[in-house]
Amino acid sequence: MSTYLDCSATTPVESEVLDVMMRYLAEEYGNAGSRTHEFGVRAKQAVERAREEVATVAAARRDDVIFTSGATESNNIVLLGLARSAVGATRRHIVTTAIEHKAVLEPLQHLVKQGFEVTLIHPDRSGRVDAQAVLDAVRPDTLLVSVMHANNETGIVQPVEAIAAGLSEAVWLHVDAAQTFGKLVTPLQNSRIDMISVSAHKIFGPKGIGALISRRRNGQRAPLSPLMFGGGQERGVRPGTQAVHLIVGFGMAAHIALRDHAQRQAACLKFRDDVLTAMAQLGGQLNGDQEHCLPHVLNVSLPGLNSEAAMVTLKGLLALSNGSACTSTSYEPSHVLVAMGLDRECIERALRLSWCHLTPAVDWPHVCEVLRRMM
Repeated sequence: MSTYLDCSATTPVESEVLDVMMRYLAEEYGNAGSRTHEFGVRAKQAVERAREEVATVAAARRDDVIFTSGATESNNIVLLGLARSAVGATRRHIVTTAIEHKAVLEPLQHLVKQGFEVTLIHPDRSGRVDAQAVLDAVRPDTLLVSVMHANNETGIVQPVEAIAAGLSEAVWLHVDAAQTFGKLVTPLQNSRIDMISVSAHKIFGPKGIGALISRRRNGQRAPLSPLMFGGGQERGVRPGTQAVHLIVGFGMAAHIALRDHAQRQAACLKFRDDVLTAMAQLGGQLNGDQEHCLPHVLNVSLPGLNSEAAMVTLKGLLALSNGSACTSTSYEPSHVLVAMGLDRECIERALRLSWCHLTPAVDWPHVCEVLRRMM
């Protein structure tokens, strides 16, 4: 059976998470909106505990957390919901980066058709955007700055703390933290970050649940208009019956992420050493500045070996990818690597390896032997 090395796409579910989810599927199956009996009351209490656990990771308040289906929906609520607000009628400029997830870039394309102007900041070959370039792009009519915390294809961490420190009070700041929530803890606890998008399935929780953390700043939250209507749940921003079993699973995953953060990071760094040794033996080119890379992600181009061919060769041995899972059906070059200025050959040879604390040891000498036959 293949060793799973695609944790940037999704992670396995922790056993503690699965246990609590099963309880709220099989035993505590009440609707959190039913307030007339104890089943609903207990479900509501469980949802609020989970909300507190998610908020704690970001040092936010419990009522700052809006449960969604995941970071994609959270990103859409921020971009489209803020644009629909009254302030969006007069301030119609948004600053973002060219390496954002499609869940940011595609809603922005929609806003451009509605008359908004979007400034894209490109990274250099390090995979990082320059914080000052982001700040310099802000104008008097800028509504929002949206910058991902770490890129999903390269693992390169972006300078969100420097951007937050230099941003004027008049501009809202949104961070897509799908890849870093519960993994890089301190930066996301910065109160100047107004909105944070997260997904449970990136932190060993279930798919189909995530959150938008929307903080108050100077007593006010960003004015988000809902994209759907009916029911009034989640402060009216995201109506619909709450998926209690998914929410409590997310809460448990967030709790464990804080509890086990140090041990998980140590395990990932140890595994990374073995990956780097193997890639060096193959003459691999590391894409992005490794001084600013997540401990569990590596983007590498192998000499003389197309990434599609490499993945076919390693089938049954390693499960990995050559880009974002959300665009894996597309054979277009990675927009992230293109934005970094990498040449076409390097891009066509690029592989993403991503692991976690649960990843078993890999027989790297054997992997290297298999790949050398293809070079």
